[in-house]
Amino acid sequence: MSSVWQHLTLINLPLPQWNQSSYLHRWVGLLKDWRKDSWFMQWADEWGALLVALVFGLSPFVSNGLTGVVLIACAGFWLLLTLSDDMGDIGDAGADDATSTGVRNSIAGYTTPIHLLVLLYWGIATVSTALSPVRAAAFEGWTKLTLYMMLFALMARVLRSPRIRSVVILVYLLVALLVSVVGLRQWFFGATALATWVDQGSTMVGTTRVYSFLGNPNLLAGYLLPAVVFSAAAFFAWKRWLPKALALSMWMINASCLILTYSRGGWIGLVVSSFVLLMLLIYWFSRYLPRFWRLWSLPIALGVSAAVVIFAVGAVDPLRDRVMSIFAGRDDSSNNFRLNVWMAVIEMIRDRPILGIGPGNDAFNKVYPRYQQAGYTALSAYSIPLEISVETGLVGLTCFLWILLVTFNQGWVQIRKLRQVANREAFWLIAAVASMMGMLSHGLVDTVWYRPQVNTLWWLMLAVVASYYSPSSETEAIED
Repeated sequence: MSSVWQHLTLINLPLPQWNQSSYLHRWVGLLKDWRKDSWFMQWADEWGALLVALVFGLSPFVSNGLTGVVLIACAGFWLLLTLSDDMGDIGDAGADDATSTGVRNSIAGYTTPIHLLVLLYWGIATVSTALSPVRAAAFEGWTKLTLYMMLFALMARVLRSPRIRSVVILVYLLVALLVSVVGLRQWFFGATALATWVDQGSTMVGTTRVYSFLGNPNLLAGYLLPAVVFSAAAFFAWKRWLPKALALSMWMINASCLILTYSRGGWIGLVVSSFVLLMLLIYWFSRYLPRFWRLWSLPIALGVSAAVVIFAVGAVDPLRDRVMSIFAGRDDSSNNFRLNVWMAVIEMIRDRPILGIGPGNDAFNKVYPRYQQAGYTALSAYSIPLEISVETGLVGLTCFLWILLVTFNQGWVQIRKLRQVANREAFWLIAAVASMMGMLSHGLVDTVWYRPQVNTLWWLMLAVVASYYSPSSETEAIED
């Protein structure tokens, strides 16, 4: 059984040998001689980090088109880095380099199991695009997916440096703080609803749902979800009390703004991510606790958290009404809309179950009208599993679930390893895992996950986990 699990999670995959024999890897190093003499490429990781920081520094404030331009720049720079890698150095670095300072180009070429499965999903999406009934529209979606995946590859590379990782995370947290402050200002001074976000027959009519710079409360909730988790992690990762105070302030402001979006999916994601974060933090600190607290800290923490949530729901009328609407079924207009869209999407999947219709919302918008019920137009499937299934079929969904399995397993392995040496870098890894769980939970009932402001964050979480990968120590961590 253990052997099956290790094969399924690719835990013992011989990646150095794969790199040496892979046809794709033969293209790596074509420009290595130029790189040795290039002044510009002496700062390759820093330039890559700057491009990544631009993505997260600009995405809430600029158009999707401009974000796309920055993504193209990231993709081009990643190609340049890869073509100029020195293959002779790859695989020579020690396992601990992935979590220590001074991580440079010698390990930047590492391929992780996560990379291989992302590449596999890209291949499935490519075949799906080629066989799509709306090939031109699917090609646009395929292009966007390719840019996101190349952003992931660049981030997984440069984030191996703890210094760069910390800077990129700090940029995102500071930008999210500004977004949250503007959102709170809307709550106190009012904001014009840009769409019908509240069921006109409910008691929520007239309640302000904040949206800040993003123009949509559900999108804002999806954007702030990782910020809440990483703010909490920063409190433990940062050493001095002044940064800790900043982290605590960011956590309170981000969490308050997310709650005031009144996004039910965002609330679900917040509860799930907070639960996972709490469990991992208790696991991390349990080695320092007396026996009683090692046994009872988790039940006590969960009990107190549940009591706080129940009290808040019972005491705050708008919060209670919004939570109860989750269970209202078709009596709630938003629920009814989603149920009708899901039924139509299931029919789409039944007609093309293997490879779907091709990636992207353009392909979806071309095909969905043939299946939609009268009066229920939609721009997406409003559910990540359904969206993946309709775009790339059950083959694509299986690959996506495999990516999640391998990613969470890699995250757990590296958390255990870092816990053994009490490395504070583990808190960013813990935050990435918790954020992914929250984003997936939110995505069960919404697809803001596909908007650039949120999708780039998803790939950041995946890249953070991949950046900790150290192949020579995984088996030791499991067997410990």
